[in-house]
Amino acid sequence: MVDKESLNEIKRQLTESVEAEDRMCLRTNMPIPSLYDLRELMQLIRCALFPDFFLAKAHRVHTRESQVSNAIDKIFEVLRRQIAASMVFCAECDDTVSDKADELAESFIGCLPKIKHLLLTDIEAVSMRDPAVDNYGEVILSYPGVQVMLHHRTAHELYRLGVPVLPRIIMEEAHSATGIDIHPGAEIGEYFAIDHGTGIVIGKTAIIGNRCMLYQGVTLGAKNFVYDMEGHPLDEPRHPILEDNVTVYSNASILGRVRIGHDTVIGGNVWIDTDIPPCSVISQAKPTSNPS
Repeated sequence: MVDKESLNEIKRQLTESVEAEDRMCLRTNMPIPSLYDLRELMQLIRCALFPDFFLAKAHRVHTRESQVSNAIDKIFEVLRRQIAASMVFCAECDDTVSDKADELAESFIGCLPKIKHLLLTDIEAVSMRDPAVDNYGEVILSYPGVQVMLHHRTAHELYRLGVPVLPRIIMEEAHSATGIDIHPGAEIGEYFAIDHGTGIVIGKTAIIGNRCMLYQGVTLGAKNFVYDMEGHPLDEPRHPILEDNVTVYSNASILGRVRIGHDTVIGGNVWIDTDIPPCSVISQAKPTSNPS
């Protein structure tokens, strides 16, 4: 038999607001962004950017144009609602929330051609660097590096526009699906290639130039933090800068605000926390024989 009294007590404890919730300002009675709607948003963006791959019956030009137009209209409607919810969730609640959400959603729509351009360069970079690629369409449909960059290029523009919460949620959806963890604030140039990708971590203030490539397990992270008088970490530049044409092989860790010079190759399983000059090749030390 179920002990109804015990069950009711558990329900009461879970229903009542607890001190920790109040301290953490968890506004459970306020509008919050919808994971379901944000997944729909990313599917709509995928359709708008690559209609021949993700839109049905898009063979004729006029049909393709009308379906892309319809997708963009839906992107605006979903995004404006989610931006408004995110602003209220972050206590930016006043009479201008709706107008600000519309303005930000419209600004994002204007970024879609830029996002598509960057993604096309990413697709080309992956295809040029991976001999296993048979055609560009295969990369669009199946490569996790392109999937995560679709999310990152989107999240980065929303982050740049000052949209709260949504960029991080969008990136965590891609992180869960691919095992690649990129903060939406990271700046990544054209022709960015990820091979395999599982376990890659790129921090918020990282800057990656054009034509760079990362293999699985690479970390572009922070080495240490600066704290304020109350013991809170300051949000200062703390992640690496990779100049153009840098390749970083698997499981390398580059930590701190260091600069990796252009045309450098970083070998696998190395630890770097100092600047590296351009055109360098960094690898593990070769083992030496034991004289005994």
